[in-house]
Amino acid sequence: MILADPQLTESSGVVRSRHIPGVLFTINDSGNQPIVFATDTSGRAIGTWLVPTVRNRDWESISAGPCPGGSCLYFGDTGDNREQQEYVVVYRVREPRKLARFLGATDASPLDLDSLVLSYPDGPHDVEAMYLDDAGTLFLVSKGRTKGALHFRIPRSAWSRRGVVRPELLGSLPLPSRNSGDWVTDAARRPGGREVVVRTYNALYFFTMGADGRLEVAAPAPACEVTGLEAQGEGVDWLDPTHLVLTSERGLFPAGTLRTIQCSP
Repeated sequence: MILADPQLTESSGVVRSRHIPGVLFTINDSGNQPIVFATDTSGRAIGTWLVPTVRNRDWESISAGPCPGGSCLYFGDTGDNREQQEYVVVYRVREPRKLARFLGATDASPLDLDSLVLSYPDGPHDVEAMYLDDAGTLFLVSKGRTKGALHFRIPRSAWSRRGVVRPELLGSLPLPSRNSGDWVTDAARRPGGREVVVRTYNALYFFTMGADGRLEVAAPAPACEVTGLEAQGEGVDWLDPTHLVLTSERGLFPAGTLRTIQCSP
C-alpha cells in the first residue's frame, strides 16, 4: 500500500513504536529534513516530528532500544554510497510515549538528544542496517557494495565516551553478493528475542544472536523472496514473532510504500 504522506518519497527505515500500540515510525533518506513520520500498518499518515538541531545527511535506518531515558529512537546517519565519509553519526532521542509530539503539541516530553560520531576501523562503509540488543549494544551491517556485508558492534558504554568511536568488526555475514539486489538495506531484532532479520532489496535472511552478539545462520537460504513486492525495498521491522513490516522508496508511486508479510525461518 502507498504511504499516505506525500513527503515520504523514500522510507529508508521503519520501527514499531514500543509505547504506542499500532504505530510505526519511519524516515526519509538523504536530502530531506530530519523528520520522523508516524504512520500505522495501513499507511495512514498520523503526524510528523522535526527533530531539532540535527542534520539528515543520509539517514538510512531507524531503530528502537534501551537508553538512560528508558527507550530511545536511534537514527543512523550512516549512508555513504561512494564510501568516502571518514565520519558518520548515530543519533538517539527519547522515544515519545504519546503522539503529542507528532501532532504539534507544545508540552511534549523532553528531547534528550545524544549522538555518536563513528569511524570504521577499516575505512568508510555504506551502512543502512542497524539494530540493538536488550543491553543497549548497537550493531551495524554494511550494505556490501565492495567488501561484503560486514557486521560491527558498539557497546552501550560508548555513549559516555568523548571523541570518535571505532565500531568493533565482528566479521562478515554469509550473504550472496551476485548483484546490487543482494545489498543489505536494513536489519531488525525481534523484541525480547535472539532472532535477527537482515533484508536486502530482494530477500529476507534470518540469523540467531550468539552470546557475544555474533550472528549465526538460522536458515541457509532466504526465508522470503520479496523481489517485485516493492519499488526498492528499504526498511524492515517485526510486528510480532512471525509478521514483518517492509517499507520502500516510491518508484513510480506518489510516495513510498508499506507492506506487512508473514515470514519465518
